Amino acid sequence: MVAVSHISLDSNLSIMKRIQLLYILLALGVFSCSKDLPTELAYSSYQFASIDENGGDWIPILISDGAAIEIPVPTDVNSDAYQAELAEVKSAIASMTASQKKAVEQWTNNPVVRWNEIALELIAKYNLIPGPNADGTYTLPNPGNPDGPPAFPFAHPPYASRALAYMSVAQFDGLIAAWHYKFEYNRDAPYVLDPDIEHAFVANPIPAYPSDGAVVAAASGAVLKAMFPLEAAYLEQKQNEHLEALLLSGEAVPSDLDGGVKIGQEIAALALTRAAGDGMKNAQTSKAVSDSIANAAYERFGWMWINQESPQRPVGLTPLFGKVKMWNVPNVEATRPPVPPTPGSEAYNADVKILEGYLAEKNQEYRRIANFWQDGLGTYTPPGHWNEFANRFIVESKMNTLRAARTLAYLNMAVMDAGISCWDAKYYYHYPRPIQTIEGFKTIAGTPNFPSYTSGHSVFSAAAAEVLAYVFPEKANLVRGWAEEAAISRVYGGIHWTFDATVGTTQGINVAQYSIDRARQDGADF
Repeated sequence: MVAVSHISLDSNLSIMKRIQLLYILLALGVFSCSKDLPTELAYSSYQFASIDENGGDWIPILISDGAAIEIPVPTDVNSDAYQAELAEVKSAIASMTASQKKAVEQWTNNPVVRWNEIALELIAKYNLIPGPNADGTYTLPNPGNPDGPPAFPFAHPPYASRALAYMSVAQFDGLIAAWHYKFEYNRDAPYVLDPDIEHAFVANPIPAYPSDGAVVAAASGAVLKAMFPLEAAYLEQKQNEHLEALLLSGEAVPSDLDGGVKIGQEIAALALTRAAGDGMKNAQTSKAVSDSIANAAYERFGWMWINQESPQRPVGLTPLFGKVKMWNVPNVEATRPPVPPTPGSEAYNADVKILEGYLAEKNQEYRRIANFWQDGLGTYTPPGHWNEFANRFIVESKMNTLRAARTLAYLNMAVMDAGISCWDAKYYYHYPRPIQTIEGFKTIAGTPNFPSYTSGHSVFSAAAAEVLAYVFPEKANLVRGWAEEAAISRVYGGIHWTFDATVGTTQGINVAQYSIDRARQDGADF
């Protein structure tokens, strides 16, 4: 269970405001009981399964080709300048402190996973519903005033999917550029050139210039600072710690880092330019716009979702997230699901009986499944859950940094596209939740602040599972089984109709196919 003590509220909120917020959340019963917050995956450096010499020729997402970002030609290894860099590295390694040695061990030779874990921790930290003001009104998190109150952001599932997508895409594109120059210049690592330099990691025959670790540090730090502005100092500290660890590991000299940082910064700037214009700033609407969306659905179908929370927030969660720019799906209509059953129809009444049966049965296994997949407030959300799975698979498969970034880029693009497609359906159909239309119905997992059809857990999970099944075919049955369990968990919890889950699963599969089709053409499988 996620205890309140695990939730960090490091912001400028007053103590009373923090207590008030926690009281509201506990009163609503919305803290997840599924698992603790993300913990660091225990792994050390390893021999990469491949080095992908042709990785610089892979097709990136944001730039036309891997060479579009320019870096200086590296100095010759026999030059006085480079020899001075070697001497600097040897001196730094000789005077390493215990804390520096620990940092080197922590970052390992695949920092893609470590930066993903940092992102998951920040998502969990900021995944808290803004509480009401003293007069009962609500103030929304504002990126223009991140200190708040309330603090920005509220890292709900759509926000989480977007943060993970932009970071992962920046890592992937930056590493394609790094691979291009690595195998063009073929400058060896310090530990290869000087046997007196102690190497902290398992040796892999990948050129050192530019440093792939520095690309990941610079790109990840820049994207996450934009997504979590109150964490800028913390992220700067982690970035500096990572860069220092690369030197102290014997993997890089300062100019290797400089080349990697330049690539990381430039690709992060491209990613953030896209983010600034993707429409997310308009996703959370005013009450007037939210009401107009609901009224349009009522005119179209004869029903609308009404929030059943207490206290009730006046506006649903991100009603216009369905209009945010997608990565690989041409438009939301391409993956919009069919019209759900009309309340009172035969199909609807059959579903009512199914849900009432689950509620009456009080099956402990159903409850366990519902709790495990809850991924509610104070957790890294459903997108984060699937990133945790991916991180473990990456390490098990001994992927290099480039392949690891590719895996997370396609995973998180598909998951973000899935969220956009799902939110389009939610607010286009505006379908009521079971608690609204079944008299006396109770849930065991709270009641989310957005319409029912389709299930976000189902769409997110099915999309993620399909991408992981493509990258790790030996795990296809496993991850697809998990996705089905994640989908039905919301029905067991009383939050969703069964058709929310089954149609949502199909929707997620359809969305993921666009990312998979793109991945199959990027050159990595050839």
